[in-house]
Amino acid sequence: MFKALVVEKDEESGKTSASVKELSRGDLPDGEVTVAVDYSTVNYKDGLCLGSGGGLVRKWPHVPGIDFAGVVEESSDDRYKPGDKVVLTGWRVGEAHWGGYSQKARVKADWLVPLPDGLDTRAAMAVGTAGLTAMLAVMALEDHGLEPGHGPVLVTGAAGGVGSVATAILANLGHEVAAVTGRPEQESYLRGLGATEIVPREELTEVTKKPLESERWSGCVDAVAGVMLGRVLKQMKYGSSVAAIGLAGGAAIDGALITPFILRGVNLLGIDSVMQPYANRVRAWDRIAADLPMAKLEEMIQPAGLSDLPQLGRDILKGQVKGRVVVDVNA
Repeated sequence: MFKALVVEKDEESGKTSASVKELSRGDLPDGEVTVAVDYSTVNYKDGLCLGSGGGLVRKWPHVPGIDFAGVVEESSDDRYKPGDKVVLTGWRVGEAHWGGYSQKARVKADWLVPLPDGLDTRAAMAVGTAGLTAMLAVMALEDHGLEPGHGPVLVTGAAGGVGSVATAILANLGHEVAAVTGRPEQESYLRGLGATEIVPREELTEVTKKPLESERWSGCVDAVAGVMLGRVLKQMKYGSSVAAIGLAGGAAIDGALITPFILRGVNLLGIDSVMQPYANRVRAWDRIAADLPMAKLEEMIQPAGLSDLPQLGRDILKGQVKGRVVVDVNA
């Protein structure tokens, strides 16, 4: 028997509830690899799945948790053997398939990535889906010409999970980092991660009719979209790129015009972490182990257990979670 956070739905009311329950191995879904989970984390999608109505979940009962790290217990796939440390992010695990809010998980071998040297399972979940997305964004910007010394790189939603890790990685690589936040009390936290400039959210949330504004940013990791992305695109330097990783401010790009793309050669790069090919995942995790300062990572961590998850799910939907929540499923 093992513990898991199980979401159940009342068919009459349509409401869902989440609680810690005892499960057996026979309850686990099909898959080639069974993992003893050490840690998971909390992402926006997890908040949706934990919320009233179940969000992205379509079949109940359900175990959420879109990422986890742990140790292989059983494997029918030759790529993994008992004792291997692995990490899983994406592939709709925690949404369509049972996820990491459990002491045991059974998944397809194709969904796993071996942990690189230098990362343990706790650090892997301090990184998690948010950190992997941040590194994929940085890699995409680099692939399109971003180099230190060409001016500040803007990070929107900088106090959130993706933004925190992106700020720390970019600063560690030698970039000036301008961190956007609507929470002034987070300034010391962001400067501790390496931000050299704090940009109040209000500076970028007004729609303007100007086709272009003064060139300010050599690159951008954007978690907000909406009005903010429309403004940021007009302020990008010639030939620079924006890596779009989220839509906290809405799915539209409000106030955007074609002019930044055809007059300044600006690139808008879409970043998806869910269906990333295996080779890209390995490359990103290797870069995380090399380029994310672990001391900075430790400063981002908020510890939690399975019983804390329902409240944390509500908090992250309200934008009230700072940095990275690391869930010890065995606590």
